[in-house]
Amino acid sequence: MILGLTGSLGSGKSTVASLMEALAGARVIDADAITHAVQQPGGAAYGPIVELFGPEVVRPDGSLDRARIASIVFSDPEQMRRLTGIVHPAVRREELRLLEAHRHEPLVVLMVPLLFENGLERYVDRTVVVTVSEAARRERLIARGMTPDDIERRLAAQMPETEKARRADHVIDNSGTLEATRAQVAALLQTLGVRVAS
Repeated sequence: MILGLTGSLGSGKSTVASLMEALAGARVIDADAITHAVQQPGGAAYGPIVELFGPEVVRPDGSLDRARIASIVFSDPEQMRRLTGIVHPAVRREELRLLEAHRHEPLVVLMVPLLFENGLERYVDRTVVVTVSEAARRERLIARGMTPDDIERRLAAQMPETEKARRADHVIDNSGTLEATRAQVAALLQTLGVRVAS
């Protein structure tokens, strides 16, 4: 089975994916990790990004200054469109390659923040959205070093959480304790007929 796992910024997708890995040995395909990899020196998107933004977005060690790029694109929709046009196709190719390579495993989790926005639900059997209260979301994101303005800008670029939840086959509420989330994940896996480790 292939599960599409999504949720808005700070919802706890990684926590839920880790629980699926621990409880059912799920193979997790992490779009954020792939996005990071394709932008590393030698990655498929690295050269085109440097060409787009110029050498000032390259750190002394050769890596991209992601914070600098973010500050450019979140205030300039055209630059965001161009960056997306470089990164998304490279990420999509790798996601599809990994899905094909692992599709015969008992449980594959495709974890993508913009699953519905990018039409990726067509590649999965069922969709799961992780939700969280706004208070918990902001507390977590501020603890990660994000400013309230950063949070607002990034959330504005995503489909509202309520709409994601409406479209999803299943919803996990990650507002409470880790144990409460774990219980929801275990119940979902059992509902889906996935063997859960005791």
